[in-house]
Amino acid sequence: MTDITLPALKPARPFFSSGPCAKPPGYAPEKLATESLGRSHRAKIGKTRLQYCIDLMREVLQLPDTHRIGIVPGSDTGAFEMAMWTMLGARPVTTLAWESFGEGWVTDAAKQLKLDPTVIRADYGQLPDLTQVDWSNDVLFTWNGTTSGVRVPDADWIPADREGLSFADSTSAVFAYDIDWSKIDVATFSWQKVLGGEGGHGVLILGPRAVERLESYTPAWPLPKVFRLVSKGKLAEGVFKGETINTPSMLAVEDAIFALEWAKSVGGLEGLKARCTANAEALDKIVASRDWLSHLAEDKGIRSKTSVCLSVEGADADFIKAMTGALEKQDAAYDIAGYRDAPPGLRVWCGATVETADIEALGPWLDWAYAQTRAG
Repeated sequence: MTDITLPALKPARPFFSSGPCAKPPGYAPEKLATESLGRSHRAKIGKTRLQYCIDLMREVLQLPDTHRIGIVPGSDTGAFEMAMWTMLGARPVTTLAWESFGEGWVTDAAKQLKLDPTVIRADYGQLPDLTQVDWSNDVLFTWNGTTSGVRVPDADWIPADREGLSFADSTSAVFAYDIDWSKIDVATFSWQKVLGGEGGHGVLILGPRAVERLESYTPAWPLPKVFRLVSKGKLAEGVFKGETINTPSMLAVEDAIFALEWAKSVGGLEGLKARCTANAEALDKIVASRDWLSHLAEDKGIRSKTSVCLSVEGADADFIKAMTGALEKQDAAYDIAGYRDAPPGLRVWCGATVETADIEALGPWLDWAYAQTRAG
């Protein structure tokens, strides 16, 4: 490769992965509470810390009392599939897909549960026509498409008088946007996105209509133990009070508590949203000043403020691999290649745990890596 002058300033924290994401500023493992480690999660201290984590999530999300929130196995995927397996089949299903994770829910509904869903698709960078949705169906969608950088702009397209349930995969959306919880019957996420927590655990949010479905409908297929939310015809309320279905990692729980306490220290939900917006705007400025760089999602109204996907002029997968590899070798940016199923490009995480100054410092390094890769 031809040597091109390196930028003078590196991002102090070059962690731009879209999951697991950057740890909160000031994070260090030794700052975690450890009293619950090595103890039973059924002991008083375990239950207390699990309940505290649930209470913090409710507070920071501004989740109303109408909705339950609990910690479940399997990260966001496990939480969303738990909801699908326990509640789908009662009425027809519509699935929306505009990126790879939405396509995953299509596969689950069609090939695993064999529900013959109505599928409404859009290409990467686009959003489907949301007016096509028939709300007599249960509807599955991804609030923020992590692999395409496209999000729904709001919940206005979800009718208050819907017959079906709304299932929102919200893993890259919670703690970053306003969510009208009255429009959401089921939501799922995991700690490793906007909170910068650890993977492996999912979070399941249920509105009253979802609880009604669970208590009045029995699926035709068998349910594994880790999916069972009902006992003797009633919701297993303990799941939403810190009594997890199976053994959680208390280290991951303490890590999430640290992140949630940090979130409160920066202003709670409003502070987190402001940090995401500032980061996305800083990246927008970088893109706007470079003719070889563009947003995969051209419409700013549906563009993610967390998982921002970029197109590089003339770049194929090999070019992106070389470009991002050069950045990683210089410790200037980690893990910013686009998702494997997405069009070749870059993906820069702009969630709240990333510092705006680090996004700003990334610009000259993108110039360097682009020029270095072109020069060969």
